[in-house]
Amino acid sequence: MLREILTMSLLLVGTLFMVVAGLGLLRMPDLYMRMSASAKANTLGIGLILLAAVVYFPDPGTKGVGLAVIAFMFLSTPIGAHMIGRAAYLVGVPLWDKTVVDELRSYYAPGSQMGPQESAPNAAPPPARLTNERPEGP
Repeated sequence: MLREILTMSLLLVGTLFMVVAGLGLLRMPDLYMRMSASAKANTLGIGLILLAAVVYFPDPGTKGVGLAVIAFMFLSTPIGAHMIGRAAYLVGVPLWDKTVVDELRSYYAPGSQMGPQESAPNAAPPPARLTNERPEGP
C-alpha cells in the first residue's frame, strides 16, 4: 500500500515538472530561456517518473537500469543544454530584446565561431585548429 502511494506521488510530481517544462517552452521569450526551463524541469520530471518505476517494480534488474538511466540523464542533459546554447550563441541566435547582461559579448567576436577576441581583457588564446596537414620542418 505504501509503495503504491509513493509511486503515485512520484508520478504526479514528475508529471507536474514535465507540464512546467512544456509551459516554459511556450512562455519563455528566447531560445536560451526556453532551453534552460526545459532542461531543468524535464530532467527532474523524467528522474521522478523513473524513480517511481524503480520504487514500484521489485525486480533488481529494473531498479539497476532505472537508477543508471536517472544518473545518465542528470549527467548528460546539462552538458547537452550547455553545448546547444553555446552553439546557438556562436551562430548568432539573438538574445531577448530585454536582456540586460550579455557576459559573452566581450569574450566572443560577433559572428565568430572559433573563439575569443584577441582584444578582450584576460581572454584565453583561441583554440588551435585541427588539421590533417603535417607540420613543416625537419
